[in-house]
Amino acid sequence: MDYFIILLWVVFYLCFPALVVYLCRKIKFLGKIGAILLLYFIGVIVGNLVIFRVNNLSEMLFPIQDALTSATIPLAMPLILFSCNFKKWSVKKSLASLLIGVFSVVTVAIIGYFLFKNESGYKDFNKISGMIIGVYTGGTPNLAALKMMLNVDEATFLLMNSFDMIVSFFYLAMLMAVGIKFFRWVLPVDKSVNEKSEYLTDNEPFSAEEQTIIPEDESYRYIFSKNNRKWSVIAIILSIIIAGIGIAVSFAATGRVDMTILILTLTTLAIACSFIPTVRKMVKSYDIGMYLVLVFSLVVASMVDIKSINFHEGLYLFLYIVFAILGSLVLQTILGKIFKIDADTTVITSVALINSPLFVPMIADSMKNKKIIITGVTIGIIGYAIGNYLGVLISGLLG
Repeated sequence: MDYFIILLWVVFYLCFPALVVYLCRKIKFLGKIGAILLLYFIGVIVGNLVIFRVNNLSEMLFPIQDALTSATIPLAMPLILFSCNFKKWSVKKSLASLLIGVFSVVTVAIIGYFLFKNESGYKDFNKISGMIIGVYTGGTPNLAALKMMLNVDEATFLLMNSFDMIVSFFYLAMLMAVGIKFFRWVLPVDKSVNEKSEYLTDNEPFSAEEQTIIPEDESYRYIFSKNNRKWSVIAIILSIIIAGIGIAVSFAATGRVDMTILILTLTTLAIACSFIPTVRKMVKSYDIGMYLVLVFSLVVASMVDIKSINFHEGLYLFLYIVFAILGSLVLQTILGKIFKIDADTTVITSVALINSPLFVPMIADSMKNKKIIITGVTIGIIGYAIGNYLGVLISGLLG
């Protein structure tokens, strides 16, 4: 019976996103919300009203959830990057946005240290500031590393990690619901996002142009049609090979799956493949990769256990995290306005730093701007690399 229940949940995780995509295409109201945001909300509801109310179900499902979240993104990342045209990537603008983003996180984290340290009740609040900087310039691996480097107790780490998951979820939901439109109103808009593009249809084995804008009525269609089936299968196999190489390189270098090394290897190999004309023209690989991102969104949202979080005990820690995320976004927007960084670059930089490069594709999809992915992924990787250094440095200076 247990195996049957687990099988049903696996089928739910893998197939339910297809139903949501279909409903978004058929129902105008749902289409405006978007598949990713809907799956996040449904995942949280399922996780907190179903999974955690059935005895032992959360413990039974955790290995499956962990396996799916660990597998979907490494497979999705190469598929998403194959058809991107990296010759159009603006290195100068991306570097400027990275510096603004990192400066914003560090500055707001330092301000938050002085605002909350006396009320928080934590003796070594400088260590929490270091972890805040590490996780919001890098990601969860940096948070875990800084916990050990700064000798932070387990209870504080678990509370921070839980608060981070909750606040980051609502941050992403806010961006997808209203944030993208707001920032495109406040900041300059990259005019090339409105350029006309050609798309792959059932009668076209290839599209000669890169998909810069992704229309809802074309997304996920014709992936395994007669003309595209062979190229879709080849793209999946190539992605699996690249993911395997990434894992092997990570194990060879560290003896474990190191997220920084894995994503760096995946990205490098996928970019290299994208310069091969045949690979770059496999435009349906993007849709396959994005479907895996939809699966990831549903699974990771269902893992958020809201009722297990003690908001009263860590109120000021919670407020510090909210202040760090929203404050850095506000400062980054102001500086973006001054230095004329466009809206999509500003948003994707914030997501790459606050949420990690794993979440870049879903926000790019919400933007309907595929070419911004390379900027976000690259900035996120650099954030992984510098997060630990900045966390230890600022923690030491504040201490």
